[in-house]
Amino acid sequence: MSRSPSFKSELTLKPDPESLQRWVTAFCIIRFDLEQGQLIEECYPPGCLTNDEELEVAFSSFPDSISQHQNRSSIHDCIFFFRFRRRGGSQSVDLGSSEITEVKERERLNRRSKYLYGFVFNRQRHDERLKRGGEQKSVVILSHAPYSSVFRPLLQIMGPLYFDIGKKAIEQIAAYVSMWPSPLPGKLMELPIGNAIFKVNLPPAHSLPLENGTFFEESASSMAPLLPNNQSVPQGLFHDSDIFGIYRGLLLQLWYLWELLLIGEPILIIAPTPPQCCEAVASLVSLISPLLCSVDFRPYFTIHDPEFAKLNSLREGENFPAMVLGVTNLFFLKSLRSVPHVVSVGTPAPFASRTPFASKSTGRIPGKTEGFGFQQLSLKKFSPSSLLSAVKLKRDGPLCLMTEHKEAIWSTYDATTKPDTSILNRLIDAGMSPRVEESMSVVNNEILRRHFLELTTNFLAPFGPYFRTTTPAEAASPFVDPPPLPSFNADEFIYNLSARGAGKFLSKRMRANWLDLYKRFLKGPNFKPWFQRRCAVAEQEQHRLWRLARMKTNIHKLISKLSELEIVDSFNAIERRVLEEMQLQQLGKASADSVATCQKLKGDLQVVFSVLPKDMQQLLLANPQKASLLQNPETAKLPGRPTLQVGIILKLDLPGLHLPNWPPLKLLASANSLLHRKFKWIDPFVFISEVEKVAPVFPFLIWELENCTRIEL
Repeated sequence: MSRSPSFKSELTLKPDPESLQRWVTAFCIIRFDLEQGQLIEECYPPGCLTNDEELEVAFSSFPDSISQHQNRSSIHDCIFFFRFRRRGGSQSVDLGSSEITEVKERERLNRRSKYLYGFVFNRQRHDERLKRGGEQKSVVILSHAPYSSVFRPLLQIMGPLYFDIGKKAIEQIAAYVSMWPSPLPGKLMELPIGNAIFKVNLPPAHSLPLENGTFFEESASSMAPLLPNNQSVPQGLFHDSDIFGIYRGLLLQLWYLWELLLIGEPILIIAPTPPQCCEAVASLVSLISPLLCSVDFRPYFTIHDPEFAKLNSLREGENFPAMVLGVTNLFFLKSLRSVPHVVSVGTPAPFASRTPFASKSTGRIPGKTEGFGFQQLSLKKFSPSSLLSAVKLKRDGPLCLMTEHKEAIWSTYDATTKPDTSILNRLIDAGMSPRVEESMSVVNNEILRRHFLELTTNFLAPFGPYFRTTTPAEAASPFVDPPPLPSFNADEFIYNLSARGAGKFLSKRMRANWLDLYKRFLKGPNFKPWFQRRCAVAEQEQHRLWRLARMKTNIHKLISKLSELEIVDSFNAIERRVLEEMQLQQLGKASADSVATCQKLKGDLQVVFSVLPKDMQQLLLANPQKASLLQNPETAKLPGRPTLQVGIILKLDLPGLHLPNWPPLKLLASANSLLHRKFKWIDPFVFISEVEKVAPVFPFLIWELENCTRIEL
């Protein structure tokens, strides 16, 4: 794909705000004013953010500081992203009635999102002729979805385009995005932008949180923890993150970090620049794929976030919430001392630059953050001096970062998982060549991502039996309710797992206390949402399988083997299935084959009815709802015989009859389904013939109703 697509100057397309919401919540242009601070210059569509949300977006869209060691006439661009919790209420703006309606509709769509993701293109221009020697501006894409594989390359186009043509860039990009089809999680999508096409893989549905209220249909393959056959298909969030690049100095600690996030431990990740801390957080979240990450992760967290005050006010002894915070401000080392695990990653750019992507002359924005591949690293060397350095780092604590940035982890957690040295030995160290480094990072990332996917999948495998679906037995009726999934009990699970063992894969990679890891996982924030989600998908899959079995069932063959009581039960079961399909149709939630399914079920219902005893048929037909289901529109009017609408009225006054107090009932039927003795018509619905026989059976009198014709017997 071209990084600099061209746009038609005569473009007449206009953005469709409603279609835009499928991908983008808003486009924002934010300027750093020396006197007023961060200001939002543009926000499209208008009115989609509250005042508090606008303020939070503005503060999160700039690096914490600008290095003064850079070339004073240079331009430095960087791309990063943040995540923040949505606030209630709506912004007060002066709009017309039609615009107010559009804003309310957008609010309805977006309020389903618990979090918003902000993808930022930040430009810092240093010029001694300007006040304070420079200026800053950010182009921000806000979305309810963490589609980094889409919005990062989109920013690489939109950012420079905005600084070239101004506000018109927003309109052009918005017009193309609003033409994109709806997102298809887990699929390869082609998204046109200008004369270029994005080919991107979206993360699968099972990795997307349900916070936005949208339910994507999840495939059965994601239901049970199994390794995927197609490795090119992403299995979790941020599958495009550079694990090897950002954690290159801490490769031996990746298993330690995987375990911390698996059980939902709070982690503070500090890096020199926003792109690096974002990459570190995204890579860490991707390590636990295909597990749904329910930990609150913040790729770029600042002191202006409203939740910082709550975290800073935690008293000694209070547990820090399950969060992964990516920061660049060293102030957090002092203010958030209660975070039990601190990770320092990345390397400062040459000349202490805190902004990557500094290649202005080429006009190209590199896809990797600065510092990766520019220092020689041996993955297999060990020396006593390195051990002494590690001991000194642990003794000094994370506050040593105040004087010098170092890559290290400070934690007292006793890990269960052991590093897999065979995986580390397969990684390729490219040395000093940036071009080779970028190619080798792709290979190394695939090795690491494949391994941790396999590790997580094997860890989740013992839960597989709880998601196992069943299909109807060969001689059993598929019309009854499917059996429920196995119930889960934590103590029983641990007991059975202890008796069975960890399995060949995990036993080689975990210590003797591996069972403690499962106990922590069950109590952590990731287990319950993931398990409930898997159960829901399993139930959905089981419903699909049983529904398919009903469509394939030969009802004549089935009832030939059933007793009379079982046939009656089958009638009631089929009736429930018909009513379920009809209700889904009324609610607009029916599947594409719902009409055919409903017709098949009604046909089966009539077949079962035809073999029931006559007295049972009479009782069933007394119920208007059952009678309406049993009517066949195609045979209601027999050829050559006129169909007469008749009214069946409740009240009947005949001498000597003592009638029960029947509930009010009015039923419309056709004459050909009632007068079988007089006209010798044979019909399953026939159970009365003459007036003398009507009264003893049911207290109904056939009489004219409104414009209906009276029938003389």
